[in-house]
Amino acid sequence: MALYLIGDLQGCDEALQRLLHTLDFSPSRDTLYLLGDLVNRGPASLAVLRRLMGYGESAQCLLGNHDLHLLAVAAGVRRAHRSDTLDEILAAPDRAELLHWVRARPLALQVEGWLLVHAGLLPQWTAQQALALAQEFSAMLSGSEGPDWLQRMYGNQPDRWSDGLAGDERWRVVVNAMTRLRFCDAAGRMDFDSKEGAGSAPAGYLPWFEVPGRRSADTPIAFGHWSTLGLLQRDRLLALDTGCLWGGCLSAARLQPQPEGPAKVAEIIQVDCPQTRQPGV
Repeated sequence: MALYLIGDLQGCDEALQRLLHTLDFSPSRDTLYLLGDLVNRGPASLAVLRRLMGYGESAQCLLGNHDLHLLAVAAGVRRAHRSDTLDEILAAPDRAELLHWVRARPLALQVEGWLLVHAGLLPQWTAQQALALAQEFSAMLSGSEGPDWLQRMYGNQPDRWSDGLAGDERWRVVVNAMTRLRFCDAAGRMDFDSKEGAGSAPAGYLPWFEVPGRRSADTPIAFGHWSTLGLLQRDRLLALDTGCLWGGCLSAARLQPQPEGPAKVAEIIQVDCPQTRQPGV
């Protein structure tokens, strides 16, 4: 039995197929943990969803910002972008089943001592608080309130967490942090404009994982979302979006469980990807 963490796919099914062949993946034996952004902009989003759904419990998938965008477009509350590649999903005969499956994906998971999230965590959150918030949100999104809430999802305010937040404001901060965050300041105020590497932080801001006093610092965290950051492997930190969509690599990390404490990253496995999008498109 092997456990693998895999970075952003964004509809790159051919690269995923080659990666799984390299891993000698078997759904009867192994488990994949996909870190969000399963769909969009790549050439085969429908194939990705059908493949991962077909693996059942052997493919545990997080929600990313592009997956939420799919739900919003499907619900008619968000216009498709020129660069979107969602039409196959929206026209599929099993569209309803596909969208139901996506809507039921979590914002965060914990596996073998690791916290998995698409983008990041605010410095005020402990790992357990982040998991609890993710679970609360998932229950709302997958329930009767979810479709209506998609109409109120978008916006950059509030731009920081407060324990007193409730309703739409509470969920918007949770979603923005866990699916969009790259930089924030010491107070946890989020920036959504800068998308370059860690060295491009706006004045007064830091990569979320470098904020002093971050309350989740003792928990190993794996995330995707930040292709310009690339592969980053530090003590208790692993970034796995290596720009498959942009001609980089699709990356997987094999976790090796330990008798005590969190699993170790035993190896990083990568496959090269053809460039399917030009930067900025």
